[in-house]
Parts: sequence; C-alpha cells; structure tokens
Amino acid sequence: MSRPFELAIPVAAADHLVGGEHAPVTIVEYGDFECPNCRQAAPAVKLILEHWRGKVRLVWRHFPLEGVHPHALSAALASEAAAAQGKFWPMHDALFENQAHLKTNHLRGYARRLELDLARYEAEMQEQLYLQRVREQIEGGEQSGVRGTPTFFVNGAIQDVSFGLQGLRERVAKLIDRPA
Repeated sequence: MSRPFELAIPVAAADHLVGGEHAPVTIVEYGDFECPNCRQAAPAVKLILEHWRGKVRLVWRHFPLEGVHPHALSAALASEAAAAQGKFWPMHDALFENQAHLKTNHLRGYARRLELDLARYEAEMQEQLYLQRVREQIEGGEQSGVRGTPTFFVNGAIQDVSFGLQGLRERVAKLIDRPA
C-alpha cells in the first residue's frame, strides 16, 4: 500500500501515454472530461510536453466526478472506445474542445468525426465495455489520495496545482534541468 499522496498504481503499458517513452519525468493526470479546471490545464500540460519534448511523458487516468458532472462517465467511456481503435488522444482533445457538449449524440458525432468504426463504438458504449477500467482508475486515484480534478503526480509524488499550474512547470524544470 502506498503512502497517501503518492501514486498507488504504477504506470503500465495499458495506460494512455504521450511523450517520450523513456522520459525521465512522468506526469500522471487524474482528470474528468467535464471538469472546467481539467480543460484549462490541458493546454498548459501540452506546453510542458512540447518544451521538454522527449524528456516528459503524460499519462491520463480517468477520475470522473459523477456527482458534479453528469456526462463525465460517458465521456470517459467514449474516450476508451476511441482508444480501442487507436484514437484516445484525438478523442481526449475533442472532448475538451467541446466540453459543453458531452451528451450521447455529441459523443457519437466526435466518434464519427474521428472516423471510428461506429458499429463497434456503439456496441462498446451500449455494453459499457470499459466501465471496469474506468472504475479501476478511480479506485487507484482514491488510493493515491486524489479527491478532485485535475490531480497531478510527477514521478510518483503529488503536485499541488490549487494555485495554478506554475508549480507543475517548476517541478518538471527542476527535475530535468538539475545538474547530474
């Protein structure tokens, strides 16, 4: 069992990853596609990935706040259905770009726009095929001390972003730019 505020579930091949495969810095974000703060954080995280290209990787894990965001779970499931067809990150971006429109018909439209196999997408959404995966990520987040979104971990340790993302950027800079 990990200590609170440390990443309880290590990064694995099944995670959604972008950035350098062997990067010295790994950011794990527990997020919710309907969370306005997650949407605001996304461009800043992309800038970190671009600035330290190959030296930072991002892992996305689901933490839909279903009590506050009624479409967050469906959006998470839609992103997983897209992931099964190799399009997690394009769906991730589409969901944030269209955050005010996350009802079932909207999600289907994003799947169509991403040229997913719609019959497969519909069947997987109907069956809630990826619900267990999402629930496991929520549980892993809770074990790590996640209470809200977005919550970031840098190389396994929680990073406070309650006052903005500058602390995340500074932590990454310190880890990458420090003398060997």
